[in-house]
Amino acid sequence: MSEREPGGKISFLQIVLTTIAAAFGVQSSKNHERDFKQRSIVPYVVAGVVFTVVFVLAVAFAVKMVLNSAGATG
Repeated sequence: MSEREPGGKISFLQIVLTTIAAAFGVQSSKNHERDFKQRSIVPYVVAGVVFTVVFVLAVAFAVKMVLNSAGATG
């Protein structure tokens, strides 16, 4: 996998992996430097918001499933 796509833009997969790594606090210094060299913050903000919404929905779903299996009503 190349470091960047042609034209110097970071790939969609790299943005996704950066977002996940940032969420768990395991970003490498090499990737951190690569990300801060990008011209626009917009892809990172969008990826962060999407990740947060998906994460919250996944946690809510998991809690609902556990409560349903425990016999709780709600």
